[in-house]
Amino acid sequence: MKEYAIKFQLAIIAYVLMPNHYHLLVRQDGEHQAGLLPRYIFNSYSKAYNKRYDHSGTLFEGNYKVKPITHSKHLLHLCRYIHGNPVKDGLVAGPADWEYSNYLEWIGERDDSLFDPEFVRANFESPTLYRDFVLHDLRVRDLPEDIKLYLESL
Repeated sequence: MKEYAIKFQLAIIAYVLMPNHYHLLVRQDGEHQAGLLPRYIFNSYSKAYNKRYDHSGTLFEGNYKVKPITHSKHLLHLCRYIHGNPVKDGLVAGPADWEYSNYLEWIGERDDSLFDPEFVRANFESPTLYRDFVLHDLRVRDLPEDIKLYLESL
């Protein structure tokens, strides 16, 4: 069987890797649907893992979900939901404490290539405004008391 490589043209907008799931928000810039990316990543990873560890079968539970975003307002709220997810789940006190997301890039505290700085600049005048946008959402949620107190102190 002959395999064909697909070249995805996309930009990573926001991501977070959690202990039992992940969120990945990408913008499709080419002809190949961005929603196909997880299938290719997981298929390739599973094949490599199975070969290396003499294993067979699936490695991941359940199917991934792909949802197109059609409204820019929804898009911005989704970004802050993604970056706030570790706080919402009680893993850290603030989103900057979770190193497995691109939140620190969004607020200008870390340099990395896994985000689209033009998207951030086009939607927020400064990193501080995005930080405030995320923290406001976390403050009004029903969070554990210690996390609420931490966020109020910022």
